[in-house]
Order: sequence, then structure tokens, then C-alpha cells
Amino acid sequence: MGILLVILGVICIAYCIGIMFFVSHGSNFYLIWGFMGMALIFWGRYYTWYIEHVPSIVKKLVLIGVSAMLLLFVLIEGMIISGFVKTAPKELDYIIVLGAQLKEYGPSYSLQMRLDQAYGYLKENKNTKVIVSGGQGSNEPYTEAQGMYEYLVKKGISPNRIIKEDQSMNTHQNLMFSSKYINTKSDNVGIVTSNFHVFRALHLAKALGFQRVYGIASKAYIPLLPNNMFREFLSIIKDFLFGNLT
Repeated sequence: MGILLVILGVICIAYCIGIMFFVSHGSNFYLIWGFMGMALIFWGRYYTWYIEHVPSIVKKLVLIGVSAMLLLFVLIEGMIISGFVKTAPKELDYIIVLGAQLKEYGPSYSLQMRLDQAYGYLKENKNTKVIVSGGQGSNEPYTEAQGMYEYLVKKGISPNRIIKEDQSMNTHQNLMFSSKYINTKSDNVGIVTSNFHVFRALHLAKALGFQRVYGIASKAYIPLLPNNMFREFLSIIKDFLFGNLT
């Protein structure tokens, strides 16, 4: 078991380094893999001492705690994966595109995938309007909403169909501020976001009073998918504790 823990720790650290130097990323959340890796290596290195010297009652409590956390992780990740296949009916009144990082050259890969998914829906459903939602982060040249607006206009979507919400800084605000432009009780609304993000976005929307809401999943950036899936796990726990989820 000690050797297995060390191997898992090395894998976590390697993934952290891979993201740091070889994968485009929008936040420093990936550093958690490095910390987890070091913790696993430390535990693996002293696993024999732990088995021989730690009282059995403590070991049982640790086993129960770790088992409960693993079970919770599997359950929540299953819920997240369920959002990968969400679809929406035709002719929605609105779709909301949730923001992601905007770079100097334009939308990041994740944001571009969301916008391309939105463009496909708007092209097929001529009466649907789109709300592009996202403010300006400290590492962004201008608001995500403006970047999304320009991207869709260049693709041929009429500016008259696009509403910019440019104040939000997180998913909860994306939906809360966007709700001011729609009737959350009667309008049919689709939420366009990355597949790993759909489950939480839908439940946040329902908690905010959206009555007829659907998920529209876009592709995720594969190298960052494990990182994003783990971050979603922690975000769901946080939103549940703060009462943001139904």
C-alpha cells in the first residue's frame, strides 16, 4: 500500500507539472494536484510506521473518513457526468452562454467550444436570443461578454439577437444577472457550458427560480478534464454548504 500511495503521489505531481508547463490554463487550481501528490508520497513513505504505531481506533476512524470521502466523490462525479448528455428542445426563447477565460487573441479553447455550441443552436433556431455572460477577470483584456459578442457577430449572428451581461464573476452571478433579461417562470432557457459544468449550472439556475431550464453541453478541453472535474466536485460541495443548490 505504501508503494501504491507513492506512485499515486508521483502521478499527481507529474500532472501538476504537465499543466503548469504544457497546458493552457485559466487559474492556479491545478496546484492542488502538487499538494495532493506530496501528501500521498509523505503518507506512503511513512505508511509502515502508521500501521505499526498508530492506535487501531484512530486507524479505524481514518478508514471510515477516507471511505466516506471516496463514496461522496464517486456519487458527485456520477452526477457531474450525467450532465454530459443533457440536450435542449428546439426554439428556446433564450440561451445563456456562461463565460470562461478570454485571452489576448480571443476566446480560450473552453470558451470557443461553448460559443461554437451556441452558434450551432442559434443557426438552427432563428428566433432564439442569446445572453453572453461574463465580466472581466484580472488576467483578461476586456469582458468575456464583449469577447463572446464579437465572436458570434463574426460568425454571422445578428447583434440584435445578442444580449451582453458583463458584470458577473462566477457561475452563480452569471445566472443571477442574466435572469434580469428574461422571465424565469415562463421563458424556455438553455444554458450553454462545458460538459463537466452542466450539472452544477442547472441546479444553480433552478435554485434561482428558473422554471424551464435545459443544459446544452459543449466539449471540454481533454488535458484539463481531470482538473476541472475535481474542481467541480469541490464547487458543488461549496455551493451546497452555502445554500446555492436546490
